[in-house]
Amino acid sequence: MFCIEGFGSQLIETSHGAIHAVIGGSGPPIVLLHGFPQTHIMWARVAPALSKSRTVICMDLPGYGRSSPPQARAFATKRAMASRVVEAMMHLGHDRFDIAGHDRGGRVAYRLALDKPDRVVRLAVLDILPTCIYWEKMDHAFAMKIYHWPFLAQPYPLPETLIAGASKFYIDHTLASWTAAKDLSAFTPDALKMYYAQASNPLSIKAMCDDYRAGECEDKDHDRADRAAGKKILAPTLALWGGSGIAAGAATPLETWREWCADVRGQAIECGHFIPEENPEATIAAFEAFFT
Repeated sequence: MFCIEGFGSQLIETSHGAIHAVIGGSGPPIVLLHGFPQTHIMWARVAPALSKSRTVICMDLPGYGRSSPPQARAFATKRAMASRVVEAMMHLGHDRFDIAGHDRGGRVAYRLALDKPDRVVRLAVLDILPTCIYWEKMDHAFAMKIYHWPFLAQPYPLPETLIAGASKFYIDHTLASWTAAKDLSAFTPDALKMYYAQASNPLSIKAMCDDYRAGECEDKDHDRADRAAGKKILAPTLALWGGSGIAAGAATPLETWREWCADVRGQAIECGHFIPEENPEATIAAFEAFFT
């Protein structure tokens, strides 16, 4: 398995299975969470720079990479995943921490900030809007842009069977179609090998689909309940989105996050959906300015 240069690998046992993390640097802790269909390796061009002044913990989400898959559908919710992140961080000796998440990892990160505000110092979300917003904005144009949401949320075993039948094609198409360049040039050979291996593992495929099934049901309902109750993210928040990414296709990102956060700032990054891989320099600059 590939690891980020200069980082060590660790399996951390939680009450619902192991969380795999790669850890480097020293100083205040920051958790970096990846998106779909990726693993911790997506942070390989960003994490070393951050580790010069911080302890950087890049985790594989439950069911992704080397982390144990959810033991049941209930453990695929972002609420349950966030609890496992907290358990892993407490095992490492960190009660409070900064956290940044891209795509699915961003959904775990903002859910953690809502559910456990005492744990999060600062939050960054990359190229997402709250889950319920995506479902509510699912008009013709946006449904074409994020067709994978309703596809992956279909009942088992439909999406699992189709992905397993052409996993490399599916990964190549998914990654390339969400970049600004519409190709695979942003992804290192090591990262692609890891993404291909994950997409050929039946347990990982099911875990990824269960992630989206939870998004269509429980995660959406959790968001709506918090919105109805007037609950907001209290941690200072940074919202970054790709200029030609996914989030801006649903609504104006910064205006949307202002409705969910007590203190938010943000900007578009010149890239597509995969911000840390397409434009690592801008990602590092934005993080260093915010996580200070």
